[in-house]
Amino acid sequence: MEYPQGAGEARARSFASDALGEALRFAEELRARRKAGEAISHVAIQSELPQAVGPAGVADAPKDYAHYKRRIDPAIPLGRPSGGS
Repeated sequence: MEYPQGAGEARARSFASDALGEALRFAEELRARRKAGEAISHVAIQSELPQAVGPAGVADAPKDYAHYKRRIDPAIPLGRPSGGS
């Protein structure tokens, strides 16, 4: 299908977790096609190691965690206490 100048279509392809070589070959093929003049604007690989993903909820901070992007009052301590009590 031909697209007018400036239009495009997003595409993605998934590979098995043990198929990094295949994914890299595919990305290089796309880069070569782009270099040859095909309208391919962006090639990227994103991966996630299944054994490196923690259980759900590990990023949740405790309810008493005090984090502010801006100090409302400099007298209010920021972050979690460190060290002893």
